[in-house]
Amino acid sequence: MSEKKRIEKDRTRDLGEVRTLTGFAFLRYLWRLLTSMRTALTLLLLLGLASIPGSIIPQRAQNPFQVQDFFEANPTIAPIFDRLYLFDVFGAPWFSAIYVLLFISLIGCVIPRLNEYRKAIFERPTEPPATLENFTGYRRFQGDIEEVASLLKLKRFRMEKFGAGYTFEKGYLKESGNLLFHFSLILILIGIAASSLFGMRGEAIVNVGERFINTPVTYDNLTPGRFYSVESLQPYRIELQEFYAEYDPVTNAAREYELKVRVREDLDSPFTNEVMRVNQPLTFGASRVFLQATGYSVLVTVRDSMGSITYQGPVPLLPIDPNLTSTGAIKVPDMEPSVGFIASFLPTAARDEIRGGFSSYPEPLDPRLLLGVWQGDLRMDDGKPQSIYRLDTEGMERIGLASLRPGESYDFSVGSITFESFVPWINLQVIHDPGKSYALAGGLLSLLGALGMLFVHRRRIWIRSTPEGIEIAGLCNTNEELVQREIEDLIKEVAKDG
Repeated sequence: MSEKKRIEKDRTRDLGEVRTLTGFAFLRYLWRLLTSMRTALTLLLLLGLASIPGSIIPQRAQNPFQVQDFFEANPTIAPIFDRLYLFDVFGAPWFSAIYVLLFISLIGCVIPRLNEYRKAIFERPTEPPATLENFTGYRRFQGDIEEVASLLKLKRFRMEKFGAGYTFEKGYLKESGNLLFHFSLILILIGIAASSLFGMRGEAIVNVGERFINTPVTYDNLTPGRFYSVESLQPYRIELQEFYAEYDPVTNAAREYELKVRVREDLDSPFTNEVMRVNQPLTFGASRVFLQATGYSVLVTVRDSMGSITYQGPVPLLPIDPNLTSTGAIKVPDMEPSVGFIASFLPTAARDEIRGGFSSYPEPLDPRLLLGVWQGDLRMDDGKPQSIYRLDTEGMERIGLASLRPGESYDFSVGSITFESFVPWINLQVIHDPGKSYALAGGLLSLLGALGMLFVHRRRIWIRSTPEGIEIAGLCNTNEELVQREIEDLIKEVAKDG
């Protein structure tokens, strides 16, 4: 019978057996199928494939404005994507189902192995085989079997006597490594699940000189876990006092960011002075606050034709290149007609014919604010969310262009704008990660377990007394040379003692 026909016959037989399963037997079959390594690997592949749309299609949790733009640009396909949860991939029922099944599959796959490795650690050596000639390092020599046994015992071999022979085993740390490695996988899974379900991530842009209070309304972007309650936010307060940035004069790359802050953990605690740097966050229990990025806010004052102030304050602009060329929008709906500004801030102003205005260095050596002035309907009363960094000029009229240094003003037909000054802003990233300690412990334990699995070799050596002398042989599935060497060294020791 050919191999193909045999496989087809076995498959037909297995399907027939499955059809005859009922009740508990069928559920047990499904459980074994789910907890097989093949199923776990398949689910892991499916999880990776299911994550691809989340990295290609804009997600509501990260950027609702991009989702809105996608709806406007693709009115036909966007509702279909929405029904398929493609704008919320990581919260979709089908993604959660794959994740939960993978979690169950891995747990069900690992736990039985834990029991197997636990038994293997305490398993006693088995009786020597009937013949030793076919095993590694087989030798026959003259000597005292008790002397050989004592030498092996001194080498920390586990010993068991069977009639005229002995079985010696060593390398049980390999099984301990297997046990530790698989246990660490469970710890990592628990850590990941705890962080996903009970964790939180948020970001907030805060100007130097202002404060950040850990409340939901303070965040620009807040993504809580499924079972995380925003009411449980720890009421700490961070006051940004002074920011220092150092850049490489050759490459313009940042060398160091340093932010001096005053911190108050709760209403009853005193303020303390702290310093934040990149990868040196503030810690509040299971929450960490990172200094993630920096940019500039421009301080402007907008007046109407009568000279009354209609807008005054800092406006954060977003960097578009490593030299912190920054763009954004200033919206003044209280003027008649409404006025909006498309703003570009150049810390160190430069210009060429192709790029136009740009910044040649991140530090503010020659700051300049470029403005495009537009009047018309800002559509802020349509009920649709808008990005504060973008100005939709459709249906609006441009009424002026300006280039201002700090302290300068520009007059346009219905008012004026003054570029007062600028101030650095800091993007604070807050991560509440209650499962990180479990994941970290699991990662470290998995490393130790992997070392035991890779570099410790479980092996057996058998000795038997016969009329012709002492027979010796060994077995090691992972390193035959090690057993061969140990047997040769043992025979040399016996010969030297003799």
